[in-house]
Amino acid sequence: MTRPAGFAAYATVTAAYWAFMLTDGALRMLVLLHFHTLGFSPVQLAYLFVLYEVAGVITNLSAGWIAARFGLTSTLYAGLTLQVVALLALAQLDPAWGLAASVAFVMAVQGLSGVAKDLAKMSSKSAVKLLAPKDGAGLFRWVALLTGSKNAVKGAGFLLGAGLLALFGFVPSILAMAAILFAILIGVLIGMPKGLPAGRKDAKFSEVFSKNRNINWLSFARMFLFGARDVWFVVGIPIYFYAVLSDGSEAGNRAAFFMIGTFMAVWTILYGVVQGAAPRLLKAASRSPGELLGQARFWVGLLIVGPAALAVAVYAASAPSTALTTLVILGLMVFGGIFAVNSSLHSYLILSFTDDRRVTMDVGFYYMANAAGRLVGTLLSGLSYQVGGLPLCLATAAAMVVVSYFGVRRIAVA
Repeated sequence: MTRPAGFAAYATVTAAYWAFMLTDGALRMLVLLHFHTLGFSPVQLAYLFVLYEVAGVITNLSAGWIAARFGLTSTLYAGLTLQVVALLALAQLDPAWGLAASVAFVMAVQGLSGVAKDLAKMSSKSAVKLLAPKDGAGLFRWVALLTGSKNAVKGAGFLLGAGLLALFGFVPSILAMAAILFAILIGVLIGMPKGLPAGRKDAKFSEVFSKNRNINWLSFARMFLFGARDVWFVVGIPIYFYAVLSDGSEAGNRAAFFMIGTFMAVWTILYGVVQGAAPRLLKAASRSPGELLGQARFWVGLLIVGPAALAVAVYAASAPSTALTTLVILGLMVFGGIFAVNSSLHSYLILSFTDDRRVTMDVGFYYMANAAGRLVGTLLSGLSYQVGGLPLCLATAAAMVVVSYFGVRRIAVA
């Protein structure tokens, strides 16, 4: 396989990924806040996202082979198309349906959206390996730029979703996003330059499972790292803030929507900015791969402190207060910055461990573990909040980071 070159292909792939993640972030906030106002419990809200994460596990396992067999552009186009279909389907939700029917329908649509998201994600991340320059820290810089900017855009999507829900309602917001994403899909189909591989007919599905020890341990560490984020991020924090900020009136609900959306947006944008800046923060250009692995061990160890300390502080408080809420916000922002450095290092390491021939399958396997972590985190987010509130969500996050730390310690210097 020859290495494609050109910033134009990278820019087009990145733009398509940005458009997708903007709608993905907005959709998550729309679904979470809309169904919370309908009276769904934390566990029921978690159920709405379960199939989304299950679909991510299955999709990532197979998408690497599909891309290797049929080409990266085919999986990118398929991801964008399926997201448009999912948005149009969700707009058909009938408020007259019963609880069970509504949950089942939204789970199914979210599952389709999960397939779409991970097709687009795997395609974009794999393209970086093939397009990035090999000199110096070029690979780290390019993957950090893609992932960092993507998360900043997704953060804007959280704010967009909360704002659209407050101003226009559920269905008009969904239809508007579908129309915008469809227009972007047409633009990408027309403007995608040549250069990405078209696939190889000899690709076998059995190749998806990596025999590389480092890739397997990194995938294990990634699973628990992202579980540690989603165990408080998906259900716990939005519902906690809603309980603290809303007074139950329509105006109070709208104000709470904006504040929750703003926090989720700022947190994710900060995460994206730090992720994009990670190569400079870590002085990656002057570090060897072994030294960057050492940095991955240091930063995941540092990440344990934040959620553990916050869990103790929230548990010890007699009741929510302005001071406590401020502490939680600041603590989670610090967690986000440290988490971003960890995530950026992982994204670099997976691409450095693989080679051009196996890149889509190794990246697919790695993001399957990522999706499995999000699935576990999503389930535990609703369950932990219902059983022990925000303190249990944060304590569970700390425990999952500890497991991730031991996974990173098992990675050997190449």
